[in-house]
Amino acid sequence: MTLTVERSEIQTPKRLPLNPNYPPFRQWKRGVVNEKLQEDPLCLYIHIPFCTQRCAFCYYKTVDLKERPEIPGYVDALCQEIKMVAEKFNLSKRPIKAVYFGGGTPTVLEENHLVQIVSALRENFHLFDQRIQFSVEAEPLSVSPSKMNVLREIGVNRLSLGIQSFNNEIIKLSGRGHDEKQAYRAIDVAQKAGNGQWAINIDLLSGLAGETTETWKESLECALKTGVESITVYKMEAFANTEVFQQGVREDIIELPSEELEMHFMELAMERLERADYQPWSHFTYTNKASARSEYIFNSWQGMDFYGFGVSAFGYLGDSLLQNTSDMEKYTSLMTTGELPLARGYQFTSLDRIVREVLLGMKLLRFDLVRFQQRHGFKLQFLCGATLNQLESGGFIKVSNTEIELTSKGILYGDYVGETLAASLKNIS
Repeated sequence: MTLTVERSEIQTPKRLPLNPNYPPFRQWKRGVVNEKLQEDPLCLYIHIPFCTQRCAFCYYKTVDLKERPEIPGYVDALCQEIKMVAEKFNLSKRPIKAVYFGGGTPTVLEENHLVQIVSALRENFHLFDQRIQFSVEAEPLSVSPSKMNVLREIGVNRLSLGIQSFNNEIIKLSGRGHDEKQAYRAIDVAQKAGNGQWAINIDLLSGLAGETTETWKESLECALKTGVESITVYKMEAFANTEVFQQGVREDIIELPSEELEMHFMELAMERLERADYQPWSHFTYTNKASARSEYIFNSWQGMDFYGFGVSAFGYLGDSLLQNTSDMEKYTSLMTTGELPLARGYQFTSLDRIVREVLLGMKLLRFDLVRFQQRHGFKLQFLCGATLNQLESGGFIKVSNTEIELTSKGILYGDYVGETLAASLKNIS
């Protein structure tokens, strides 16, 4: 797609006027002053890489507890990084919108370690001055009444449980250490500890080895029976560094569901969840109340700054992406010497910002065209109108003067709309 100017703007040459600034002073507004005096909000991500086992489908930076990692040393380094980053990037005064502990499995940490990390956050950020969303990931074997109570005491109000499947055979094939009964027990313990005061999300993973239509329907019904506030359906993707890729793609030892069958699984999930009054807020997560959505994910996909602490964690500040080293020993060593563990980054161009905003924003089902024009000065319909028309005629989206909305077909195909619009934008010259 080529961006062209419709008419000539050439003026008659003359000496005056002199333009001291742009835009002209008459366009300046007092309201901008108040906006500038307010600190921009920020989200925080804490990476806990430790797990009780490495799942066959996992491609994240994790450390198996069987390797006997030095957990106290890592927690100390993490707390040191929190202090250094807050000072280095002048983040202490910025209001915190959401906190997310991910991994790995954050709940494999001892209670005192969780308290230590949260204390470091409180000391260096404006945390919990207002009711923010504080999410923690967990897996069934790490859930206990005492640990759940500690999470509540330190301010956690959203728990995300990696269940993946309720079928024992499929759980076993995926390399998970729990079984169906332990999954139910973990959910029950978490619900009792929360006493209705926190939201619980269950992750289900479609496309696991051995999955059939019958086993998938079974997992959906089991998830709904628990009454949790949020259910996330991820598509299992066989990355090259996973056991699933080695056995299911390279060696053909295990049979993975076909693309067509996995799409059928998603169609079944969409229909069943909506019939149970769970509504989507992204193209893979359904909730039965609005407060159960992940504020960390929602705001970061809307373009809000976020900072990632811990080995391999990454963040987005201003116009830059920043990522820590993925080497555990190097991470702790750098923190011991008082150096930030940043290993690489990316500086955004104006076009990068536009592409990122559209690509990630479309994950949230509705894209605000008015907000986009206010932020960038262009109508998205002008930049990629032909592509929008094609997507709409294909039944993937509905377009109005104010927003783009994913249809059920658009939700089913996940990132397709976002990727298609991003590709169109990248071709602008």
